[in-house]
Amino acid sequence: MSIKGSIQGFSKLSKKEKIAWVVDQYLNGDTQASEVLSQHWNVDEKMQQTFDGFSENTLSNYHLPYGIAPNFLINNQWYAVPMVTEESSVVAAASSAAKYWSKRGGIQTKVLGVEKKGQVSFTWSGGHSTLKEHFPQIRTELLKGIQLIESNMQKRGGGVKDVVLLYLGEQLHDVYQLKATFDTCDSMGANFINTCLEQFASTLSNYAQANLADQGRLEVIMSILSNYTDNCVVEARVSCPIDELKVNNDRINHKNLANKFKKAVDIACHDSYRAVTHNKGIFNGIDAVVLATGNDFRAVEACGHAYASRTGKYRSLSECTIHEDQFTFTLTLPLAIGTVGGLTSLHPLAKMSLNILGKPNAKELMQIIAATGLAQNFAAVKSLVTTGIQQGHMKMHLQNIFNQLGADDEEKAYLNEHLDTSKVSHSAVRQLLDAYRTESSSNV
Repeated sequence: MSIKGSIQGFSKLSKKEKIAWVVDQYLNGDTQASEVLSQHWNVDEKMQQTFDGFSENTLSNYHLPYGIAPNFLINNQWYAVPMVTEESSVVAAASSAAKYWSKRGGIQTKVLGVEKKGQVSFTWSGGHSTLKEHFPQIRTELLKGIQLIESNMQKRGGGVKDVVLLYLGEQLHDVYQLKATFDTCDSMGANFINTCLEQFASTLSNYAQANLADQGRLEVIMSILSNYTDNCVVEARVSCPIDELKVNNDRINHKNLANKFKKAVDIACHDSYRAVTHNKGIFNGIDAVVLATGNDFRAVEACGHAYASRTGKYRSLSECTIHEDQFTFTLTLPLAIGTVGGLTSLHPLAKMSLNILGKPNAKELMQIIAATGLAQNFAAVKSLVTTGIQQGHMKMHLQNIFNQLGADDEEKAYLNEHLDTSKVSHSAVRQLLDAYRTESSSNV
């Protein structure tokens, strides 16, 4: 067994050399591991070079299923929504809910805001009143300093919308912030925002040195965008009379379904333990479309969970109301995404996803993503209050179980037939497969 070691200049090695070192140092020289990593390279060398450029020290590609959820009727327009996910039943659930609501008027969506934020944090020892007195002139200099940086963004209707001065002295002594708001149009805008903020920091430092040096000391701590985009928000909604809220299940009628569904959502609004799982189900749909379109699912998730805690208690991102026999289910969440720049123009499947969606702008994509999250949430809650979540999930998970147990095509056909109306579990499949194999071998 080789001893794990460190290495200098790893990033300068070729991909094959990197693999060889990892296999030798951490995989006991397993040649099969080298083959597995190499097998997942793209056959198109230029395409592989593009993938290698997305990250650092690339060894291989990690594949996830790319699927389509059809039958989404959003604001009276039809969509087939691309989704990237490895979790069984997510695409099926979204598709099922989309079809269900397409027969009841579809999903209605609207963008409530597109504002994004960034902060320059700094310390100032000269007192709040002095800084406040100088801020109008500082603000003028800040905006003047980014004129060239934001010129193209302004041509598209975006740019810096405001800069304000905040004092954090109650929590952090002598700490201040420049809090800037931005409209980045169809781009996610991270690079644009951070470039503007760093220029703000430079302008602020220069101003303080030239005009405030005899009154105090100013030191910039950091300049960075905020992924908490609580004013970049979208709403998705479905609604129908309760008597149209029917499911193919004789055990529950439409009124009972509406009441149980509302209670389930209400529980997620008041119980954080339930809310986390409830919102995770929403992000099953959200993340899948965010990934498929080359956007940043980590930023979207972090922001969504912060938004779910905005009242001081973590709660559901969706809500359900019943008023005068009208059932309404609504999802409201922040979504800072883009349709130009970054992976959206580099990753071939991200570009294809946007083409499938009709080349939407950022606002349109926000609405499509929110509609998918709502559909995913509706499907999950409906399953919970009717058949239970495992019946559908485990049936979709069957293929993974079959593959784990090494079932061939004949065995899969037999298992599918005999598990069709049964409760599915890994142990149940194993027992049935073992019995089938024993019987088959005895008949040889």
